[in-house]
Amino acid sequence: MTGRTIALMCTAAVLAAGAWWLVPQDIEKSAAQNVAKLPAGAGASPMRNGEPLAPRGTSALSSTAADPLLTPGLRDELEAMLLEAGDMPDPQALKRRVAELVARRFGEALSTRALALAERYVDYRVALGELKPPQDATDPRALRDVLQARDALRRQYFDEPEFDALFADQQALDRYTLARLEIERNPDLTAEQRRQALAGTETELDPQQRAERAQSVVQEDVGAQTAAFNAAGTDDRTRFVQRSARLGEDAAQRLAQLDAQDRDWNARLDDYARAQTSQTDAHALAQLRDRSFTPQEQLRLDAALAVRAASAR
Repeated sequence: MTGRTIALMCTAAVLAAGAWWLVPQDIEKSAAQNVAKLPAGAGASPMRNGEPLAPRGTSALSSTAADPLLTPGLRDELEAMLLEAGDMPDPQALKRRVAELVARRFGEALSTRALALAERYVDYRVALGELKPPQDATDPRALRDVLQARDALRRQYFDEPEFDALFADQQALDRYTLARLEIERNPDLTAEQRRQALAGTETELDPQQRAERAQSVVQEDVGAQTAAFNAAGTDDRTRFVQRSARLGEDAAQRLAQLDAQDRDWNARLDDYARAQTSQTDAHALAQLRDRSFTPQEQLRLDAALAVRAASAR
């Protein structure tokens, strides 16, 4: 799954929940846990090759199209490299680890430029962690202010071609998110005006983003329908008929298989949770754990039990 697809799915979920601050933060957060642990204020001033970063528009690179470093997947690659670097006590230690990885990920020909960019990216991520979320997470004006602050921060660290390669896709998503939030929060619109205005926000996305957005909407709708089926105790035949009419028989069959897997997983969770409350023999409980769950499933078992316990409160 691409970073763009994840961003679109996060955008849709955040709009539904109203917690839109997670859009700009979480899209970048996959590897940022390593950076987030670094001390506040630890990032360096924006520099390139020992000199202050040139103003926007002064780069010798007039376009990212012909530049083998500034590709659309650049930010995903940098985030993956930070994730691989692991936990580090400070930015300098992280940069040293990144220096060990950059040639393998970008190749020898690009390693010098890639390392310089990656080091500034680390400093940017440290500075990003110092931005404060808004007090009112439902105020479009607050969203606009935060996005503008983040945009200004990015431009401190990256010139125009770098900025476009790293963030152009997300900028379109940000505009899309903000436009939809402003429409949703506008009390002066009728239902029809709101519907038309929301449809118009799709123009903020390029064709690929619109296709991915449409796919994410379908996924959300399927998830909502499945939740409704589960709440109502809908039988398998009715689920299959309704899904087939909407999505086709192949998709309905795959969803039926997922339903069966989900029921099996939840049944095993139920058995294990009951054993946890009644079983005092730690060895017997460990044996039940090994019998009931594969090693891969055991990696997410405790988290699944914690989520279940929290939802039951």
